[in-house]
Amino acid sequence: MYIYPDNLKAAPMLFLWRLKDLAVIGIGALIAVFAMAQTGFTIPLIATIVYGFLAIRFEDTSILDFIKFAVKYFFIEQQEYRWKI
Repeated sequence: MYIYPDNLKAAPMLFLWRLKDLAVIGIGALIAVFAMAQTGFTIPLIATIVYGFLAIRFEDTSILDFIKFAVKYFFIEQQEYRWKI
């Protein structure tokens, strides 16, 4: 089920993910399956599943967006506090 946004400015979605996220999940799943078949290494598969879970969108936000904003706020951007009396 392909859902195109009503206002034609938002990103197109398929089920609970943006199409960009589905492409990343699909490519990651292919790489993970090939890596697991050749070496038995399961870390890429686990990383792909975790990314797929974090990228689920509900009301135009996801857990991954929240984590990105939190990291940016707490670790990347300098916070400035001014005390005025």
